[in-house]
Amino acid sequence: MGNKGYHELGFAKLDTDRAKRRGFPEVVYAPGKTDKQILEISRGLISHGEPLLITRIKEQSYLYLKNTFGRLKYNSQANIAYLSKSSPKKKGLALVVSAGTSDIPVAEEAAVVLEVMGNKVERLYDVGVAGIHRLIDKKKQLFKAKVIVVAAGMEGALASVVSGMVKCPVVAVPTSVGYGASFKGLSALLTMLNSCSPGIAVVNIDNGFGAGYFASLINK
Repeated sequence: MGNKGYHELGFAKLDTDRAKRRGFPEVVYAPGKTDKQILEISRGLISHGEPLLITRIKEQSYLYLKNTFGRLKYNSQANIAYLSKSSPKKKGLALVVSAGTSDIPVAEEAAVVLEVMGNKVERLYDVGVAGIHRLIDKKKQLFKAKVIVVAAGMEGALASVVSGMVKCPVVAVPTSVGYGASFKGLSALLTMLNSCSPGIAVVNIDNGFGAGYFASLINK
């Protein structure tokens, strides 16, 4: 390993310097990796005393890992496995909002990432524009947040509505929820990119991880 800033595994090079650069260690993306590869990567990361976060992992793979890491936790909605460290929470509140119940898996991915990265997190789900009174009824919760993640599919209008109500940054994550003309999230993505409300940053379709990570940097 030496002082190169990475740990050589042959099939992977663990970025052991990332926590110093970014404030959080390397995150493991599970798809395309074998269970054994995920296990060896996880061992390498844990050996540095850092929290472990594995995204898009199937429950079967999680159970395989849990035989080695008994304290490993799993969120079945977000498909995330994690080992978090007990550390003081960041002062600011990160609020995760979903337009509909079908957007919750992506929203949960963002919420779990935020929690593992040491943020105080609250959830506000199923408050989309089809019943805007549900959102307005929770405006006190919106106003106290330091950063807000909004997950929305269909036409993706919720991010603009939320941003127009609050003073904090909004991280918008389009989801692939919707009928044919939503083009598997492309419609929501374009709506969010074309928002006339300032202060919105947009991540890729279904990228709850990216939304949570960026929101945590804002809340640093």
